[in-house]
Amino acid sequence: MLDDRLESPTGLHEHVKLLELRLRKRDEQRRAMLHIMGDLNEVNKRLGNQRKAMLHILGDYEKDRSRLAGQTERLDNSRRALLHILQDSHRSNLRLEDSRKAMIHIMGDLRDTTAEIQRREQELRDKQEQLVQAGKLATLGELTTGVAHELNNPLNNIGLFVGNAIDLIELDVSDGERSVRELRNAMQQVGKATEIISHLRTFGRVAPVSREPVSINQVIERALSLMQEQLRLRDIDLELDLGLAPAVVIGNAIQLEQVFINLLTNARDAMADSPRKVVRISARVGEGVVDLAFSDTGPGIPEGLEQRIFDPFFTTKEVGRGTGLGLSITYGIIKDHGGTIAVANRPGEGATFLIRLPRAPDDLPAPPAV
Repeated sequence: MLDDRLESPTGLHEHVKLLELRLRKRDEQRRAMLHIMGDLNEVNKRLGNQRKAMLHILGDYEKDRSRLAGQTERLDNSRRALLHILQDSHRSNLRLEDSRKAMIHIMGDLRDTTAEIQRREQELRDKQEQLVQAGKLATLGELTTGVAHELNNPLNNIGLFVGNAIDLIELDVSDGERSVRELRNAMQQVGKATEIISHLRTFGRVAPVSREPVSINQVIERALSLMQEQLRLRDIDLELDLGLAPAVVIGNAIQLEQVFINLLTNARDAMADSPRKVVRISARVGEGVVDLAFSDTGPGIPEGLEQRIFDPFFTTKEVGRGTGLGLSITYGIIKDHGGTIAVANRPGEGATFLIRLPRAPDDLPAPPAV
């Protein structure tokens, strides 16, 4: 049937058109297929890129997962550590609470102990003041003989001058000027006796211990005014070398006078059997200090006893003589004044007591007369 149509021109023409149509369709299909293949290639390329990206993402994920696993483990360790810390903190809080209670108890004990220490210190100061006062009274007792002689002289003179004035009046001697002169002389002797008694009362009274500028030379002179009759009665010579510079310290004049009287009394007793009896007192002003020396010509301190000479109740005197407190009180007073006292021993030749006291600043007012 096909061959019959090809034989006619019309059939051939139609057949050619049909073939062209088919060819065009095949060509379109081929182009479409090529286009599709191009799209498929593009898709495959994108899929390849996406696959690479996915593999990269999967690799990062694995890394992140590993890191996350490590972080999870660390967090878990941290959690356990935190729980341990919290437990320790709780136990520590309990211990701190116990420690706080213990500290409160300790602080209470410390307050009680501090108050007790302060009370005991005050008692000790009171006892020391009582001891110093007892030492002063003991010193006054030892000075009774010498003071009696000192008072006897002005009293005798008073009697003499007043007696002269009475005689003038009784004899009706109209010499008023002479009578007044005799009475004035008597009043001078009254002043001397009053001064001695006032000095004794001042030295022996109980008074608050104050500190003020004190002239060492004046205190030495006052001590000698009480002791000079004691020294004279025992044929003891006195040598003074007080220097020219003013020796001023911050201290208590009465206590320092007690120190000097104690040292003079000690020297007096030490030279009881010495053929030559001399007490030498020297004072020197140094850089910020005042140095004093009290020397005697007694037998000195027995060897080995120098370290005990300032101990309470220690004495080298015969039984019944002295209290054994003089040098101990002296040591305490000098220490309270911020000074030092030592003894330089010369066996067979005597002893020297060396005192060093802090010197008063130059800008302080002059010490009052004592």
